[in-house]
Formats: sequence, structure tokens, C-alpha cells
Amino acid sequence: MQLDVAGCATYAYTGTRALERGRPAIVFVHGAANDHSVWALQSRYFAHHGFDVIAVDLPGHGRSAGTPMNSVEAIADWLARLFDAANLPSVTLVGHSLGALATLEAAARFPARVERIALLGPAVPMAVADALLEAARNDDPLAYELIVGWSHSAARLLGGNPVPGMWMAGTALHLMRRSAPGALFADLTACAAYQHGIDAATAVQCPALLVLGAGDLMAPTKGAQALIDALADKRVVTLPACGHAMMAEQPDAVLDALRDFVSR
Repeated sequence: MQLDVAGCATYAYTGTRALERGRPAIVFVHGAANDHSVWALQSRYFAHHGFDVIAVDLPGHGRSAGTPMNSVEAIADWLARLFDAANLPSVTLVGHSLGALATLEAAARFPARVERIALLGPAVPMAVADALLEAARNDDPLAYELIVGWSHSAARLLGGNPVPGMWMAGTALHLMRRSAPGALFADLTACAAYQHGIDAATAVQCPALLVLGAGDLMAPTKGAQALIDALADKRVVTLPACGHAMMAEQPDAVLDALRDFVSR
């Protein structure tokens, strides 16, 4: 579906089901140089099991118009406008990587609008390697290759896709190559500049789920410990033999964690 969010034409995938506006709502927020498609399994499942679902393309990503935002705070404020545009009084907010930081900040800023949060692959602070940031600044394809290499566990780089004939790393690389010039640099700049994660976590009032990949090199599990300590009501699920691209590597395990969390 298409939404007008603060004057910006915004695409949101609804899991092939029209919003009914009376059901509980889940909003999915993707990470750097990604789009709504990374949530294909999870968004479709919840849409067909009693939820209104929005898997959004952030401005300047996927099918959404606009300019990519280079701060987590700006993305969080934009998400509140998205809730208004979709007429969603309150939501469960699910974010991955950069989307996890925006989810955290939105929950702290708009407690009446966010019922619960799920943070997938979070780290606070979320450091970005200088080589990666410089490659992204120059729109160098090396940036995408570095992310793919660091985002997948070793076994998945060699294969391991549950769908025969599908190359997991190649799919991720193709998705990022489709992103607009400058989008990855804006996204990584937002990650690196975000310094208020612990303050936001302390302010969060709703239940939180953290899903971590035991083999995550982009956001190592140790980078989430201060965040875990700061959140008052949290549940932590660590996926073994899994990297940062957890929705691709272990889609069923991610869905199971979300389903269990939401049912509580």
C-alpha cells in the first residue's frame, strides 16, 4: 500500500492483507540499505494471523520516495508520523540493526504509541568500521561486499539456504545494490552517530525482546549487553550459528521468537 507520510510517498507491505484498523498492529523497520522484503516471512505470517501489518520502506529506500535520514532520532520521529498516516493508535514495533535503534528511540519518545518492541541485531553504541564508512561515502560497491561478508555466518556464505538453488549472500548483495546512491552512507552515519541508546533504553516503559546472533560480526552480542542491562522488562533470545542477517539465515527461529513474545 501507499501512504503519505509527512508529504513523502511511502510504500508499506501489508502481508497481502488490507488493514482492518481494529486489530493489533505490528510495524517492521528494516536496516541499512534494505527494504520491506527482508521481513517477507514474518510480516506475512502475522498478517494472516490476526494482525494489521506494515513492513515499511524508509524514505529513499525500496519503493519509498524522499531522502534517506542520517540520524536515528529523525527516523524515530518519522515513525510516529507513519503511525498517524496509517491510523494506528498503538503498535508493536520490530526493528533490525538501524531499524532496531530507531525502534528503541521511538519507544522512548512515544511511549503511548508503542506497546512493545523487538530489537533484532542491536548494539549500543553501534560502531561502524572506518573502511566501511569510507566505501559507503564514495558509493563504492566494496561497502556492500563488506556488509555481506560480515553479516552472514561462515556456513551461510558457502550456501545453506533452505530453498534449493538460492544463494543467500548473493540475494543480500543484490538487494543492497538496488539501493539509491547515498542511502547506505546516510544509514551508516545514523548508526555511528547515535549516542543516546542507553538513555532511551532506561526510558522505555514497554516490554522488549532482543534477538541476537551468536555469530554476529556486524553487531556482536557483547555490544548489546549494556542495552540489556538498561531495559527494565526484557527477554533475550540468542540464535546459535547465526550472523547479523538473521531473518535470512534463521527465518523460522526469528518468527518463533516474535510469535512467542507477542503472544505474551
